[in-house]
Amino acid sequence: MNLTSVQEKPEVISDVSSDDDARELAKLGKKPVLRRNFSGLAILGLSCTLMVTWEGMFSVFVFGLQNGGPSGLIYGFLFVWIGYGCVVATMGELVSMWPTAGGQYHWVHMLAPEGSKSILSYITGWQSVIAWQAISASDGVLAATAIQGLVINSRSSYELERWHGTLMAIAVVGISLMFNSFFSKGLPHVETATLSLHVSLFVVVLVIITVMSPEKSPDSNVWTLFLNDGGYESKGLSFFVGLITPVFAFTGVDGAVHMSEEVRNSSRIVPRAMLGSVLINGVTGFAMLIAILYCIGDIEAALNTPTGYPFIEIFTHATRSTSGGTAVSALIIVMFMACGISTLASASRQLWAFSRDKAVPNAHIMTYVHPGLKVPVVSIGVTTLVSVLLSLINIGSTTVFNAVVSLSVSGFFGSYIIPFSLLLVKRIKNPEQLPRAPYSLGKWGVPINVFAIGWSVLVLFFSFWPQNIPVTPVNMNWSVLLWGAVNIFAILFWVVHGRKVYKGPVVETHVEDARIVEEA
Repeated sequence: MNLTSVQEKPEVISDVSSDDDARELAKLGKKPVLRRNFSGLAILGLSCTLMVTWEGMFSVFVFGLQNGGPSGLIYGFLFVWIGYGCVVATMGELVSMWPTAGGQYHWVHMLAPEGSKSILSYITGWQSVIAWQAISASDGVLAATAIQGLVINSRSSYELERWHGTLMAIAVVGISLMFNSFFSKGLPHVETATLSLHVSLFVVVLVIITVMSPEKSPDSNVWTLFLNDGGYESKGLSFFVGLITPVFAFTGVDGAVHMSEEVRNSSRIVPRAMLGSVLINGVTGFAMLIAILYCIGDIEAALNTPTGYPFIEIFTHATRSTSGGTAVSALIIVMFMACGISTLASASRQLWAFSRDKAVPNAHIMTYVHPGLKVPVVSIGVTTLVSVLLSLINIGSTTVFNAVVSLSVSGFFGSYIIPFSLLLVKRIKNPEQLPRAPYSLGKWGVPINVFAIGWSVLVLFFSFWPQNIPVTPVNMNWSVLLWGAVNIFAILFWVVHGRKVYKGPVVETHVEDARIVEEA
């Protein structure tokens, strides 16, 4: 398939290279300006630690317990795992065809009908931008408020102040900034190390809670106990509302996509890394979930813990000591911080790619790549600044901050549904127009695409539901309003600005002129 949008005169790059990655990127009209130093293991590490499924599940454990209980969590996790598997399988095929940091919005432009390419791509891009910026901000606040929970667990006299958490969140974001800028050359090694930590800590925590827990819940309390504490009129409705726990635990599955211009042999390696991360995180997440449910102890005590995080109460109960519970919980928080490093990397690359194609104001500034570090330092800095500014909202209102963060789920799935649907239409009507790629779903493409689309629509729909009824301004899920506002903003901004400057992916070079940026 030929790239159809050419907005500026291509820059000729001398020295023909036989490097497959440079040639593949040049076919998409892009110059290789980032350092391609991520191996398969490193990008697998980034993808796994960005999701931190078994660790991240603890941060939203309360929602699944409240709406679904133990059995709802178990069967909901399996349902979500299968759904994400189909999402990643579909996404893997797309990134294998077009392995660019832009991801979803680039795919939409390549697949959409001629008359709607640009606007659909533009709307998709803004949904992805908002989702990644929101999730990047949430990582710092998550780690910070969990640290506050540890303090409460150790010192009951501590009075929780939101500004304490915000200051710590800014510090956590600062650590992520350091690894993504000054230490960026070593980021692949950091991601490989955090993958090892991700797996080894899983084993350590699993052994601790299963061996040290004073008693185990009966099988009936794990596999058949359903809770509907959210007040919904039916168990089925409560179950779907509670799916937010496993859904959030896998959030960010497209992280590796936005790093694809820094991965060697990306059209083959990135799909494998994505599938591998869902497999690893699914196995570890499900095993940890079962262990926690058997060792949870008093469910009401876990739900009503003053720390705000049930996992701290669960670990304290399992180890039969406050210090033991604090120590195990601290291991989880370390992984939350590692997640922030990976998230900042992917979020900044997505913003950089969208800016590169002139969709963002002041794009010429946002696309700056440091000549020595070979990373988009301005996009990294802007993403960091957005995280800091959003974390300040937490000082005034946790409810408002949570509403902003909830945009991550709706934004992600909104950006998945459009390219998936266009791929399905193209596969059915004009399969010969799809470019050949190393990774292909073949005859399974249609059923997997259909399930991925239907499941994504279902998740998007229930991501807007509140966790409790009757609904009040405090417990209202404001994400539907904010998600609608994002889409309205994208359309209005398209009318006043986007349609004048954004014509789709900008062609910067030709395949015969490609040259790779050698690893320093």
